[in-house]
Amino acid sequence: MSQEIQCVVPAGDKTGEGAVWSAEEQAVYWCDINRFLVHRYDEKTQSTQSWLFDEPVVAVSLTSEAGRFLLALASKLIWWWPETDRREDHGFKLKGFPQVRLNDGRADPLGNFWVGSMKNNVLPDGELGDAGPGEGVLFRITPSGEVTEWRDNLGISNTLCWSPDHTKFYFGDTLENQIYAYDYDKADGSISNERVFFDGFDRGGPDGSAMDAEGYLWNCRFGGDCIVRVAPDGAIDRLIEMPISNVTTCTFGGADLQTLYITSASILCPPGQRLAGSLFSLRVDEKGMAENRFKVQA
Repeated sequence: MSQEIQCVVPAGDKTGEGAVWSAEEQAVYWCDINRFLVHRYDEKTQSTQSWLFDEPVVAVSLTSEAGRFLLALASKLIWWWPETDRREDHGFKLKGFPQVRLNDGRADPLGNFWVGSMKNNVLPDGELGDAGPGEGVLFRITPSGEVTEWRDNLGISNTLCWSPDHTKFYFGDTLENQIYAYDYDKADGSISNERVFFDGFDRGGPDGSAMDAEGYLWNCRFGGDCIVRVAPDGAIDRLIEMPISNVTTCTFGGADLQTLYITSASILCPPGQRLAGSLFSLRVDEKGMAENRFKVQA
């Protein structure tokens, strides 16, 4: 590591999540689930902008069209153009809402969008309710709008990453304290051969992750005060100690993709952590990969 962890934006997020790096804008986008917000931090000007939505925003995705984003809200997917704040329904709506809601989501190498669901633990006023096992589903939405369910009986869906060679998919369940690996078919975007990749780690639960160019998974640990870098064989490579307990997601940014941007949550946080809910950054020796983009069909 070439420098210490920096607090970039003391955002005060209740549940900061969904960090995504936009190379065109040299900016990082992320959301605060419980305050129904999307933030944008401009690396050059060091300024932050925020937008308010009508329900929780849980994931942010780049698309193949510059300036257009795909947002996962608690109940549905929408298109969003931040420059004008234009918003349009995508078409996908989650069955069972508000008993269940969407959670972590990401585009895959072929331009599909993968998103998991969970028992809805966000009350209408944004306060925290109870999560629970067994109500979540892992969905894949293709550019044409076709929806496939790949996994059910999930607690809290988290971590969606693909290996640099696009042959492996990683997905986690926070309540089970497990991250799974699958074979990913580069031709049709299907997954198979589920196996446990990383489990039993006793520092918090697995939240969001990022993949570096060497094929190592950087997993944020909610309640664990750290990020763990996991080797392709599932072994712990090293720990990055964080100044706050609830570490939620990370993404590689900067012009060289060697700045790790890290979101955090202030909910369920021990007293005295005044920077909980901030966006942090850390310069690292490893290089990340460019974000996948959801493919927009004409």
